[in-house]
Amino acid sequence: MRSPIHLPRVARSTARALPTAAPQSKLERAIETAVGALCARQHQDGHWVFELEADATISAEYILLQCFLGEAKPELEAKIASYLRRRQEAHGGWPLFHRGEFNLSASVKAYFALKLTGDSPDSEHMRRAREAILAHGGAGKTNVFTRVLLALFGVVSWSGIPVIPVEVVLLPRWFPFHLSRISYWSRTVLVPLLVLAALKPLARNPRGIRIDELFPGGRPRAGRWARAPHQSLGWFVLFASVDAILRLLEPWIPRRIRRRATADAVAFVTERLNGEDGLGAIFPAMANTVMMIDALGYARDARVFTTAVKAVDRLLVVTREEAYCQPCVSPVWDTVLACHALLEVAGVDARAPERRAARRGLEWLEERQVLETTGDWARQRPNVRPGGWAFQYANPHYPDLDDAAVVVMAMDRFARSRVLRGEPDFSQAIGRGSEWVAGLQSVNGGWGAFDADNTSEYLNHIPFADHGALLDPPTADVTARCAGMLAQLGSDTPALERALDFLCRDQEEDGSWYGRWGMNYIYGTWSVLIALNAAGVDRKTRR
Repeated sequence: MRSPIHLPRVARSTARALPTAAPQSKLERAIETAVGALCARQHQDGHWVFELEADATISAEYILLQCFLGEAKPELEAKIASYLRRRQEAHGGWPLFHRGEFNLSASVKAYFALKLTGDSPDSEHMRRAREAILAHGGAGKTNVFTRVLLALFGVVSWSGIPVIPVEVVLLPRWFPFHLSRISYWSRTVLVPLLVLAALKPLARNPRGIRIDELFPGGRPRAGRWARAPHQSLGWFVLFASVDAILRLLEPWIPRRIRRRATADAVAFVTERLNGEDGLGAIFPAMANTVMMIDALGYARDARVFTTAVKAVDRLLVVTREEAYCQPCVSPVWDTVLACHALLEVAGVDARAPERRAARRGLEWLEERQVLETTGDWARQRPNVRPGGWAFQYANPHYPDLDDAAVVVMAMDRFARSRVLRGEPDFSQAIGRGSEWVAGLQSVNGGWGAFDADNTSEYLNHIPFADHGALLDPPTADVTARCAGMLAQLGSDTPALERALDFLCRDQEEDGSWYGRWGMNYIYGTWSVLIALNAAGVDRKTRR
């Protein structure tokens, strides 16, 4: 049986005074301070959760959502506006990551949101943003999801948006496009959006704010969408032709079929509403759900509407001066990483306070294992029992393979070092969790984040997929974690060998691995190296 995965052990320190008289090193003092700060942030029930900040897009969309609903929240919106102004970069616009290059769609949304909160187009920061947007072709060149928002506000016509009729929810699984073929996040964002596209509601926009000045010549128009950099010419031409045919056919779809498709889409959302944690527990899906419910004519005091709104508002982070909206929350991920760190510090000391804190965290995690809900992942793996963990507080239809593997490793790590009587061994949670993770291995040996075999790559070339993230294929970072779990549990099985083969094939020519969920090569590379070490791969092995 292989030993648990460990970070390189550089020092041993705790939040209490060291028992030796020897002076602490700078590193030991830093570890002690960090442990103290980490333990101080643990919640009474044992978990940790930290802020999850994204780019300015989510916060801008929150303001746009309020304006769509006609809801005025002046104090909150003023704080979000302060946040957006601070996030504006020297190039005049807003990027998708800190200090990043100008992004047209993010900049258009941020500008629109600021104007909605009362910022004058003549102010310096708005002038700089407008000039940058026009220099990049104007708001008519934005991505598809931004165009949808602009269409909902009546800024551009729906003719400038690729056609995906709501009737796609009725397509059989064998069809080239089916909801099960796209990622969970695409699924949950798209389905309520299909209803919105069918109903074509118009935002209330009480003050009638427009952004005509962001279009060349002040003429709002969204021309035909361009091929995205990741899209091949052949596929794009094919799907553009399909779009043209659908555009001709859509007006002739019988009303009874549209009503049935709309009802099926609404039923999909309703089944997965997830209470105040929201559809998919991610902001874009939750915001689309609120707009869909509103467009369907529900009263503002209807429980389904108020619950959906609360789910969105729970993502807000509000301080004295500013506010922003998180894309989601990350308590499971934050808690399990904190547990790993504390177990590393505690070492073999069974009575260390860090170990007690880690135990409380792991017990909190044990309660949140998804054991009853059979999620969307079962479309591909119907014979696998539930057993994973979500990234958020609750998201039972969409547990996360990355989180699940790391939770299992932390629980196993704790159980291996049990000394005190009565300490939990988490055996049932480990068994069901590892069974679920192993059961969702893709045929190519890797793991995606939420589904198995989500590899219909051609769908990334449809016009609606200009963002390039429609799918959830196996990746090096998630595969590394799942392979590391199998290795730590002593699973010398063909599944582990297939995983190692996948990682070997996925290595870049320069020796690195790309980590999709860290969006960089360092993240992917260290993830894989830790897994290879756990699996006992010789460090001198070459590709």
